[in-house]
Amino acid sequence: MKGLSTIVLLTISNLFMTFAWYGHLQFKKISWLHGLGLVGVILISWGLAFFEYVFQVPANRIGFEENGGPFNLFQLKVIQEVISLTVFTLCAVYVFKTDKLGWNHVVGFALLVAAVYVIFRKW
Repeated sequence: MKGLSTIVLLTISNLFMTFAWYGHLQFKKISWLHGLGLVGVILISWGLAFFEYVFQVPANRIGFEENGGPFNLFQLKVIQEVISLTVFTLCAVYVFKTDKLGWNHVVGFALLVAAVYVIFRKW
């Protein structure tokens, strides 16, 4: 259950991260945000990043093996990266609608899955 909780919390965290890091690039599509300067954009992004950490920190604490979780640090990092790229891709394609998923993206994700296998395999 701790493993699943970790993955769910990291997924929510990465949704906030994606909008904090890249959502401001879509502000031109929202009329009342057109005139927002760089400081305003930074403040909005920081506000979103706060919620990223609200979910990310507990996810890592719950999932870390020294706290009773199932994952070591390398495993937590690889899980986070795969979730991050998956969430980003889904947002870019279906929410931001700025890019299309290409064959090179699919190959890259397959390599990430291979990385997960290598990291999690007991050698």
